[in-house]
Amino acid sequence: MTDKVHMGHTARKRFGQNFLHDPVVIERIVKAIAPKPGEHLVEIGPGLGALTEPVVERSGHLTVVELDRDLAQRLREHPTLADKLTIHQGDAMKFDFSTLVPAGGKLKIFGNLPYNISTPLLFHLFEFTEHIENMHFMLQKEVVERMTAGHGSKTYGRLSVMTQFFCHAMPVVEVGPGAFKPAPKVHSAVVRLIPKADSERDGVPVTVLNRVCLEAFNQRRKTLRNCFSNFATAEQIEGLGIDPSLRPEQLPVSEFIRIAKWLSQQPESKL
Repeated sequence: MTDKVHMGHTARKRFGQNFLHDPVVIERIVKAIAPKPGEHLVEIGPGLGALTEPVVERSGHLTVVELDRDLAQRLREHPTLADKLTIHQGDAMKFDFSTLVPAGGKLKIFGNLPYNISTPLLFHLFEFTEHIENMHFMLQKEVVERMTAGHGSKTYGRLSVMTQFFCHAMPVVEVGPGAFKPAPKVHSAVVRLIPKADSERDGVPVTVLNRVCLEAFNQRRKTLRNCFSNFATAEQIEGLGIDPSLRPEQLPVSEFIRIAKWLSQQPESKL
């Protein structure tokens, strides 16, 4: 039997499928998620149910979003899980997670995300942070390092700033390739994301912050004076209390937010 077959299902490369099977790792991840009865839990990409089963055991019910029709059907026919699941077969990148929010409640979202779409899927989920209590995702370790990096680090970049604009981010579990079938070529890690209050985002439009990040990290060896020359002079940057001779990776998230807020208040021609 090929190592791409697990529990009778052949992993589909186009869906980036790698199935978690190590019970020790699974238990550590479930402990990090800490599911409880009455919570509104959502799993993205349940696959063969490695996390689904132990989470449902603790919570009693779970909503899942699964792209693969065969896997969704498999869950619908599962002898012990089927009546404890609400199954949405579809693409999480196009899914409106606000439709799952209970009156006066928030979602806890988790999943072993396909590494080939992890960044755009995270950006999609950030649109729903007001409805989310926390998120736990298995990702490529390198992606988790970028998401959680502090300014001054080589891994600090657009993903760090955008993630930390929306959430407090911290790595919680490291996972080696052997925990999956088929084993990926990379190490993995689980990141915990706790959405920030709207007030911490200071009314900054996400499109403007994204523009500032793209300009900053497009050529990261340039100074801020050069990076931001399309929309700000060195004097304007200085006027914000920021040294224009710094490089982008030296700038904390709070100062990216300050620049984006200033830019959002400028005439349309600058945007």
